[in-house]
Amino acid sequence: MKPTIAITIGDFNGIGPEVTLKSIVSPKIKKNIQPVLIGSFDIFQYYVKLFKLNIELIAVDKLSAKIKNGAVPVLTVHPATSKSIQLGKISPDSGVCAGMAIEHALKLCLAKEVDAMVTAPVSKEALHLAGYNFPGQTEMLAMLTRSERVTMMLLAKSMRVALATVHIPLKKVSENLFVDRIIEKLETVNSSLKNDLGIKTPSIAILGLNPHAGENGAIGTEENDVIIPAIKKAKEKGIDASGPFPADGFFASKAYKNYDAILAMYHDQGLIPLKMTGFDEGVNFSAGLKIIRTSPDHGTAFDIAGKKIANPGSMISAIQLAVSIIEQRKK
Repeated sequence: MKPTIAITIGDFNGIGPEVTLKSIVSPKIKKNIQPVLIGSFDIFQYYVKLFKLNIELIAVDKLSAKIKNGAVPVLTVHPATSKSIQLGKISPDSGVCAGMAIEHALKLCLAKEVDAMVTAPVSKEALHLAGYNFPGQTEMLAMLTRSERVTMMLLAKSMRVALATVHIPLKKVSENLFVDRIIEKLETVNSSLKNDLGIKTPSIAILGLNPHAGENGAIGTEENDVIIPAIKKAKEKGIDASGPFPADGFFASKAYKNYDAILAMYHDQGLIPLKMTGFDEGVNFSAGLKIIRTSPDHGTAFDIAGKKIANPGSMISAIQLAVSIIEQRKK
C-alpha cells in the first residue's frame, strides 16, 4: 500500500505550488505515494492550469471521502483564491494560508491519517505578518508537537549536515552554544541516523566555531570551553563523534566523505557547502520530531515565481526521503 503524504502549499506567492505540482506528476513520485495537498483548492487549480499540468485535483473535506483513482485530493484550509495571488510579493494572506496548512498537515500526522508531511517553502516574513511568530517551520513544528529535542538536518548525496544553532543572528551564536546543547544535538542526530536512515554505527564530525577551530584558544575559546568537552561527553555516551575541525579545511579536503553526518555550529557554516554541492537535491529533515517531516532545502524564490522555470528536484528528493524514512521505521 502506497504511503499517504500531506504536502503543504507553502507561500502561494512563491514557487511552493509549482514545485509541489511538478513533483507529484514526476515518474519518480507518481507511482510511489498518495499525495494529499493542503492549502487552497482554487490556488492549486490555478497553478495546474498556468503550468498546463496533467493533474486531476479533487476538493475533499476529509480524507475518508471516496477519491477517484489517480485524482489528487486537496484539503482547503484557507479561503484564498487565485485573486489572492501576488506573485513575488509578501502578503499576510499567503502567510495565513501557509501557516494553517502546516497546522492541518500536522494534525493529520498526529492522528495517523497520513504517514508523513512535506512542507513547501514559506516566507518567514509573511508568516510573521500572519501572526506566526516562529523563526522557521522547524521551530513551529517542534513547539506544536511538543517535541523537546529537534535538530535541523540537511541531506544531499554529498553530505548530511545538522545544525547546533539555526535561525538566529550570527552575533548570538556563541552565547547559544552550551555543552548540554551540543550533546543533545549529537544524541538526536545519532539516533536519527540509526532509526530513520538505517546507519547502524554512525560517525559524526563536529566543526569548530572559530577560524582554525580556535587554535587552542588563540582565536577564540568556544572550542576549549564548550565544543571539546561536549565531544568528550558524547564519546562517553557511545557516540562516535570527532573534532572539532576547522570548517574551511574540512570541506576543502572533502573530509566530509569520511563521516555519516556533520554538526555545524551555525546555519551558513554548514549549509553553504551543502548547497554548493547539492542545491537541486538537498532536503531539510527535522530529526527528533514526533512526526516525519521533510522539506526542500531552498526558499520561496519570489524572483522566479510564476515563470514556469522552478526546478522541483529538491521537492522530489524531500518526498523520496519521507517515503524512505516511513519504510525504515517499519523495519
